[in-house]
Amino acid sequence: MRLLVDVEPETQATIRKIEGGEDIKKHLEDLGVKEGVEIRVLEQAPQHEHTGAISLSMDDKEVILGHGMADKLYLDKEGGMTSLLELEEEDRGIVKAFGGGKDLAEWFSALDIKTGKEVKFLQHLPDDTLSFEIQGKPVTMGEGRASKILAEYEGKTIQINYMKTGDKAKVESIIGGTTLKEEFEKEGIKEGADITMTGRDKTAPAPVKGRYVRAETGGRQITIGYGMARKVWVD
Repeated sequence: MRLLVDVEPETQATIRKIEGGEDIKKHLEDLGVKEGVEIRVLEQAPQHEHTGAISLSMDDKEVILGHGMADKLYLDKEGGMTSLLELEEEDRGIVKAFGGGKDLAEWFSALDIKTGKEVKFLQHLPDDTLSFEIQGKPVTMGEGRASKILAEYEGKTIQINYMKTGDKAKVESIIGGTTLKEEFEKEGIKEGADITMTGRDKTAPAPVKGRYVRAETGGRQITIGYGMARKVWVD
């Protein structure tokens, strides 16, 4: 089996497995995409350029998501379901589903991102290098990795991305699984650790192309966002 996104244009395939929650499967089924159905890929097309982490707003609050988490956040936009990565600046959508298990939903919940809430796509962030001093040791990381660390700053819980040079805070929690927490702990990043931001280096990484899949099934043409097409296995 292979993923739908790996199928060459003008190729016929049979859908064998669809990953994800019930909302994702129902949306695909509404498009005629379900197990056992024949599908012909017409085009693997570029959608828009995106790099680095994603900035969005919700309830008048700004939140940053790493590229991987953003691709697992599915929104209802004008009656269709799409991943956050497939939105353009200023687009809005209602949180519909999370492309992962219970743990992932809990990680989104830690940022107050829950089903039914409206979010607004702000921008793709350049992958700047953020520098910190944690328990007296220098540590550097990108925007996406930093977005998984919540800290207490001036009585509020913030993602450490929003700290400015010279700001001091205390690590409150880590958004992620055991492996990520163990990796952070090796760098001294754990609950209760003191953290100071020491700088930010601007970078200009090469852009990455987003894609969508245009296909035909049951006599009709459909368009599937790249994130959702990666949930579909065919042979």
